[in-house]
Amino acid sequence: MGLERYRRRHGHSLIHMRAVQITRFGGPEVLDVVEVPDPVPGDGQQLYDVSTAGLNFADTHHAVS
Repeated sequence: MGLERYRRRHGHSLIHMRAVQITRFGGPEVLDVVEVPDPVPGDGQQLYDVSTAGLNFADTHHAVS
């Protein structure tokens, strides 16, 4: 289901989406759930609506700058 279709179906407009950010080194306790602006695809890009995603243990060992 596309993002616009989801918005129409659920009767509201999402302004932000929830995301997990890793901003420092550490274990699972450093995973922060934050609200970020909805992504906007650029030319030649496609936006996918992902309702769930997996996280591997190794992902907790990579800090994103």
